[in-house]
Amino acid sequence: MALTGRAALLALAGCLLVFAAPLDGAMIGYVALVLLVVITVDVALAASPRTAALGRAGATSTRLGEPADVVLTIRNEGSRRLHAWIRDGWPPSAGAAPRLQRVDLQPGLRSQLTTTLTPTRRGERRAGAVTVRSAGPFGVAARQRTRPVPASMQVLPPFTSRRFLPEKLARLRELDGSVAAPVRGQGSEFDSLREYVVGDDPRSIDWRATARRSDVVVRTWRPERDRQLLLVLDSGRTSAARVGGAPRFDASLDAALLLTALARHAGDRVALLAHDRELRASVDAAHGGGTLSAVVRATSAIEPALVETDMRAVVSQALRRLRRPSLVVLFTALEPAAVHEGLLPAIGPLVHRHVVMVAAVADPALAALRAGRDDSEAVYAAAAAEAAENDRHKVTSALRRRGVVVTQAGPDLFASHVADTYLDLKAAGRL
Repeated sequence: MALTGRAALLALAGCLLVFAAPLDGAMIGYVALVLLVVITVDVALAASPRTAALGRAGATSTRLGEPADVVLTIRNEGSRRLHAWIRDGWPPSAGAAPRLQRVDLQPGLRSQLTTTLTPTRRGERRAGAVTVRSAGPFGVAARQRTRPVPASMQVLPPFTSRRFLPEKLARLRELDGSVAAPVRGQGSEFDSLREYVVGDDPRSIDWRATARRSDVVVRTWRPERDRQLLLVLDSGRTSAARVGGAPRFDASLDAALLLTALARHAGDRVALLAHDRELRASVDAAHGGGTLSAVVRATSAIEPALVETDMRAVVSQALRRLRRPSLVVLFTALEPAAVHEGLLPAIGPLVHRHVVMVAAVADPALAALRAGRDDSEAVYAAAAAEAAENDRHKVTSALRRRGVVVTQAGPDLFASHVADTYLDLKAAGRL
């Protein structure tokens, strides 16, 4: 049983009546008796919440930050009119609105209550129980029951970097020779002959074909297809740090999705690992259009853990999965301690067999701190930021001396920089 706001108002009116006509204290008993009778009658005449048949419908997945509608169906299977408040118990991170809805159903009728979810976290959001509060005809008291009605919403990564995809696909078509461009691709697969244009590398001139024609002819090359990429997402401590208002892991995941979509159009195969102290998710390399959706499903629920990433285990997992030379893209942070103690001692066997790219999200706050000179506190902050930047330069140099390709950018352009580095490697014939 539950009391409504009307019960409080009725009790307040009774208090005023007691002060107005106390009757030597007898009025208190009369008011209490009246309240008890009204509440009892109201509860007795209210429809039972058990007679409300509940069901679910609507969307089952959405992207982070995008709204999705879920529908709760309620049917009055009793013999009394159902006047009730319904609360659908989604967790706070699901962003459910409205929280409470009213229904007024005659026997045998049903109603659909729409709740809009705007999730604030990735992963699976499960609905809690549904609470039905059935009020009596006076609206003073109600019968209440909470019942489980299972439902879930799969919240996928937002994939905001897809806005870069048309630009990257245009460049990919240039590399494939589908669009005339004054740049010679450096792939090893011969594609065709065409007339020389200003800007072509003279080394690409085919002198035999030129001798048979009146124009200078150059060879065009097509970047190799059916290469394999392994994307490794560091889900450890350094990926939990917030950069630009969001965890570094989210920017890495967004870049991984763009790279997956681009590689699929390029005819390459993509595999993925998410790892900290243990393997959190994996997607095997495969052809076809299902790779991107498989990566999205595998990574949507991963949240970075506050543990140190075991880089030796990461390298071991990568070597176990790669049977031929491949491109390994490691999304991590260029944190000096983590790189010197974890990555550098372990990366040797991987660099020896494969092309390794380390992709790191740069913190734009460091650039802002380095520019500060307003007061002594800002100067000290700028000195600390400059020291941190120098440490990162040393780490970057150490990785490049090992043969690692390093790319870094702020969170807004990070995915674009990673895709450009992949296309540069492909144009240079390193894949």
